[in-house]
Amino acid sequence: MVEKAVNTLPFMKMHGLGNDFVVFDERAHGPLVTHALVIAMADRHCGVGYDQLVAIRNHATEDMELIFWNADGSIAGACGNATRCIAGWELARTGNVTLSIRTERGVLQATDAGGGKIEVNMGQPFLHWREVPLAQDVDTLHLPIEGDPVATGMGNPHCTFFVNDVASVDLETFGPLIEHHPLFPERTNVQVAQVLAPDRIRMRVWERGVGITLASGSSSCAVAVAASRRGLIGTVATLELDGGEIQIKILENGVHMTGAWAHMFDGQWRGAR
Repeated sequence: MVEKAVNTLPFMKMHGLGNDFVVFDERAHGPLVTHALVIAMADRHCGVGYDQLVAIRNHATEDMELIFWNADGSIAGACGNATRCIAGWELARTGNVTLSIRTERGVLQATDAGGGKIEVNMGQPFLHWREVPLAQDVDTLHLPIEGDPVATGMGNPHCTFFVNDVASVDLETFGPLIEHHPLFPERTNVQVAQVLAPDRIRMRVWERGVGITLASGSSSCAVAVAASRRGLIGTVATLELDGGEIQIKILENGVHMTGAWAHMFDGQWRGAR
C-alpha cells in the first residue's frame, strides 16, 4: 500500500545534559511553530517529547533570534541549555567561533570553548524585585517564604532554596507549590541547592511549565548568583545537576555558562500544526 503524501515539518532533537529540546530552524521556511504544534510535540508518548521547544529565526542585527516555549505551551524568556546547544550546532555548521543571539532577555554571546563545550554569556542577573519579577517589594536575597529562598531573574524568574541534602527533598511535591506561589506573578523555576565546597554546588531543578528536569542552564546561573550573594561561594563554581556538570563564572559583563551540548537526530513531524 502506498502511503498518501502528507506535509512534514523538519526539526532537530538536541539536549544539554539531558535537558532536551525540539528545534525548528525557521530562517529558510518562515514561521512554522504554532501553539497546537507546541502542545502536540510535547507529548512523550504520542509526540516527540521535550522540555522546551525552540524556533530559530532571522534577525536584522544579530546572527539569529531564538524563541522558547515550555512543554505546557507557555513562553519561556530564556533557556540556557537550549541556547548552548543551538550555538554549538550553528558554530559547528558555519565554522565560526563566536555567535550573537537575540532572545527575549537580550543579546547573548556564545563562544566555542573547545573540548565539545560552548560558553554563553547569559547576561546580567536581575536582582530587584520588579525585575525578577515579584508581586511585591521584598528583599530578593531573603524571600518571606519558609526555607528562606533567594529570588533571581535570568530572563526567567528563579527561586533557590539552600538545603543540607538535595536528595531528601520531594521535588515532585515541593516544586509545583513554589512554582505557583503568589509572590511570583509569572510563576517561577525552583531549585534546591547543596553547597559542597566554595566552588561546587549540587542542585536539582523544577522548571515552570515543565516539571523536574535533568539540567537547566538559566537555573544553574541563578543558583550560582544566589550562592555568591549569600557568601557561600566565590564567583566561579561547578554546578552538579542530575544530568551532568555546568561551569559558571560571574563576571562584570554577565554570568557565563559553559557546558556540553548534543545534537541527537533530525526528524520530520507529520502531526498537527
